[in-house]
This record gives sequence, structure tokens and C-alpha cells, in this order.
Amino acid sequence: MTPTRPQPRPARRIAAIALATAAALVSAPPSAGAQAWEPGKPIEFVVPAGTGGGADQMARFIQGIVAKHSLSKQPIVVVNRSGGAGAEGFLAMKSANADPHKIVITLSNLFTTPLATGVPFNWRDLTPVTMLALDQFVLWVNEESPHKTPKAFLDALKAGAANSIKMGGTGSKQEDQIITVMLEKAGGGKKMTYVPFRGGGDVAVQLVGKHIDATVNNPIEAESHWRAGKLRPLCVFDKDRMPYKEKLTASQSWNDIPTCKSAGIDVEYLMLRGIFMAPGVKPEQVAWYNALFDKVRALPEWREFMDKGAFRPATMRGQEFFDWLGRNEQMHRVLMREAGFLAM
Repeated sequence: MTPTRPQPRPARRIAAIALATAAALVSAPPSAGAQAWEPGKPIEFVVPAGTGGGADQMARFIQGIVAKHSLSKQPIVVVNRSGGAGAEGFLAMKSANADPHKIVITLSNLFTTPLATGVPFNWRDLTPVTMLALDQFVLWVNEESPHKTPKAFLDALKAGAANSIKMGGTGSKQEDQIITVMLEKAGGGKKMTYVPFRGGGDVAVQLVGKHIDATVNNPIEAESHWRAGKLRPLCVFDKDRMPYKEKLTASQSWNDIPTCKSAGIDVEYLMLRGIFMAPGVKPEQVAWYNALFDKVRALPEWREFMDKGAFRPATMRGQEFFDWLGRNEQMHRVLMREAGFLAM
């Protein structure tokens, strides 16, 4: 028997069916499979650095305000994995393939650790989520130091014996030591003794105790000691002064700190504070974390945290963030090659 060819429906009938279908889709509750993704268990927040440093403080601050404002149904658990200049944390994230319940806060060791050690990791092994901010570096001395200006420090470096100034920093062949090498070049090539510690918090404590002569700590790592009258900031390694004008001590705000360049120290350096996920996660999972951090950024506590730590607010995601990461990886490769820090 020959099958009967279906007859075309009138145009008005087709249009009516389409409208009815669309209305049904709009009014019907979403199925379980169509609902937006959200974490189903606690979120592990990896810090590839020691406790007390800038990354650790930011991660724990985020943990606290997410809990305070109930921004996530699941708690955030901060885990420090600082071994191997952060390699332990990055390799753990790399191996957590497609696990959306792990995130990592990044700093410049995202670039410097694989370049310096040859560890089998690259930032492209992870999934970039968002840039939270850029972090400054400040040249700090003890409040009782004879160096009261950046020029006085530079003059002492030039005039003193090689290795007579002890510069403390976080890790070896990392951002602190890169800045130290740039300072040495500004001082006519005069070497300092670089003393590595596990984290920025330890570095600040060592400077307070006068076990070292100077540091290039991030603002937030030394801010409490500055308020207490124990440390003195000499200059900021940026092209512009920090914009924050509220007095943090009896006489100074972050804005009162001059740029190092204005004192003849032609050194600039900013560090990433960003969020990454494991490889292989889904777009909707990345979107959930982006929405979470948008909510965090909108809080007054976040703005106060940015002010207190003198961060440079900066937000990037998607292709713009990916391209920025590529440029900064290359910048660090050049800086580390010039410093002799690249792995053979």
C-alpha cells in the first residue's frame, strides 16, 4: 500500500501551534537537568603559598564574607599548599580534572614557579575564571632604619659593600627576588643578600624583628605592622601613587607613599590576584563562580578590603583574561631570563 503523503497545514495553524508551544515552555517549571549548576559539596579553596601572605589573607577574607552573607549553600574551605614555591597547589589543581569543587587563588608564582623549576605545569593547564585585583609591591624597612627615603636606601645600596643589605622575600626565584634583582640593577649592580621565607607574613615579622634590613612585601602583608609603628614604607613599585587617601597612621595614607620611580628607582611590578579552576570543568560551573565573585565584589566589605590592602581593583574574564595571562607569562619569562632564574 502506498503511504499517504501528509498534507501541509495552513500557515495560521502552524503559527498558533508555535505560539502555544513557546508559552508552555515559558510557563513550565524547569526540569532538574535544566537548572543552573551549583556546588554539591564543600568548595576547596587552594592557596599555593604560606599562611599570612597576601593570597592567604584574600582567600580567608573571601571565605568569611561568603559565609557571612550566605552567598554559597556549600562552605568554602581554605587549604594552603605552598610546597615547591606553590607547585604543590598547582599540580593538585591540574590533577583534579573536571572537579568543579576546587578553586585556586593565583599570584605571580603561577608564572614564576614553572619557569624557575621546570615543574610540569603551565597556567593553560587550568581553567581561568576571573581576575580579582592587581597587587602592589612596596619597599619596606624597619621604623628604626636609618633609611628614611627611597633615595637614602638607594644611596646606601650603591655605597655599601656587596651583600651588606639583607633583603627578605617570599620564596626563591619568585616575584620578591625578581624585584630585588631589579633593585640591584637600579643600584648600579650592587648585590644584596636575598633571604627567602615561606610567606609574606613571615617576611614582615622578620623585618619587625630586624633579622633582615628590607622587604618588598605587598601592602596588606605589612599594613598592620605599619599601623603599629614597627615598619616604614619607602616607595611603591608602580607608575602612579596608590589612590587611597585615608590616614592609616597618625600622619600617612597609602597615597602619601611616593613611587619608587620618582626617587630614581626605575622599577615597576604588579602581581595578579586571580581565580582558576581545574581543567575540564563545564562553562556553567565557571559561570557559577563568576556570579559568586560578582556578588563578593559588590559588598562594601570588599571595597574596604581593597582600600585597606591598597589593591588596584581590576576585573577580567574570558578571552580578555586569557590574553592578559599570555602577555604576563612572556613578561615574566623575559624578567627571569635577565635575572638568570630560568630552569635549564
